[in-house]
Amino acid sequence: MTQDHNSKTVAPDDAGLDNDGPGLDGPGLADFLPDTSNGYIAKAGAALENPAGQADPVAVEDALKSVHDPEIPVNIYDLGLIYDVERRQNGDVYVTMSLTAPGCPVAGEMPGQVARALAAVDGVGEVSVELVWSPPWTPERMSDDARLALDF
Repeated sequence: MTQDHNSKTVAPDDAGLDNDGPGLDGPGLADFLPDTSNGYIAKAGAALENPAGQADPVAVEDALKSVHDPEIPVNIYDLGLIYDVERRQNGDVYVTMSLTAPGCPVAGEMPGQVARALAAVDGVGEVSVELVWSPPWTPERMSDDARLALDF
């Protein structure tokens, strides 16, 4: 902490870098990140008029593998960020996923990318992608391909 005769006491967290809102020098990091404290659900697609049952599991997996974390050269499926995929009889798909860390810069974008990729698959209706933090992601969730690509 620093203090001089004409200024108030300033803790390092008060320098505009805190996560509780605006600091002395303007907004903090939390002001630019989405509020994911109660979860985050991205949606895409529309209900199918004539659903033919569950979406093809291979096509769904391929769509998930088409989404990459921009900081890691491996797709999110092989990274183990996809926790569960529920293919419903009406063609809708519900996904729970996580990120490598809650402070990930793509936290507000990645679920939407996943939802749009899945919604583009033939036979998929409405897509909901929920971002969850429990259980936390760990490297043990990675596939063998991801481990090899990342030399892990």
